[in-house]
Amino acid sequence: MTSNHSDCHYCLQSLRGRKYALREENAYCVRCYDSLFANSCEECKQPIECDSKDLAYKGRHWHERCFKCTKCSCSLVEKPFAAKDELLLCTECYSNEYSSKCFHCQKTIMPGSRKMEFKGSSWHESCFVCQYCQQPLGTKPLITKDNENYCMPCFEKQFAHHCYSCKKVITSGGVAYHDQPWHKECFVCAGCKIQLSGQRFVSKDEYPYCVACFSKFYAKRCAACKKPITAGYKLFIVDTWFISSHATCIYHYCTPRTCDVSIIS
Repeated sequence: MTSNHSDCHYCLQSLRGRKYALREENAYCVRCYDSLFANSCEECKQPIECDSKDLAYKGRHWHERCFKCTKCSCSLVEKPFAAKDELLLCTECYSNEYSSKCFHCQKTIMPGSRKMEFKGSSWHESCFVCQYCQQPLGTKPLITKDNENYCMPCFEKQFAHHCYSCKKVITSGGVAYHDQPWHKECFVCAGCKIQLSGQRFVSKDEYPYCVACFSKFYAKRCAACKKPITAGYKLFIVDTWFISSHATCIYHYCTPRTCDVSIIS
């Protein structure tokens, strides 16, 4: 701009009819201003003169002609760009070098676009949908089956088993008994209601019983020790009479010296 100020604040030369730059209300000739205040360009290391456009990013400065992609050298002026390790890259170069690929379509997830993360993989938001109804999953609860994602209603409709006891959907785990699915917490002893999942149990009249309840209600008792026989039993012939007994207890009841003992398997 042409000066109405009389002299340069630094070199004191007249500014009449000359271009000058203002800084903190003081006028400087172009040469003094550039030497005192011009930023150094990150690319060419030369001062960015006051009559040049100064492009700044995170405290660093470039000439307009120097503000370009480090990899392909295309201009980044008024274009979207990304930074990696202090290097400026156009979106295409950044995507080719560093962006993740969508697990579904295998295309690059461009910088600035919304990315979904699930089980260590990345997805375009538009690709992260229910396999059945094709509606976006976003942050909704979901279930994965055979590497495909389903919203809860669709999974229940297509695949979920319903507990034989409470009739509600079994979303994970569960046990099978008489070819019927059960929640683990629903598969209980018909007598004391203790959970049987992972425990020994005995079936009686199509109902499961823990060993204690089966012994209490149904197990045969040893003729010798009178205790329940819970692990199966043998029939022994003693003087032509059939008795049930633990194999280790039969000699308490009758010994081979006094009785004709044999085992019927």
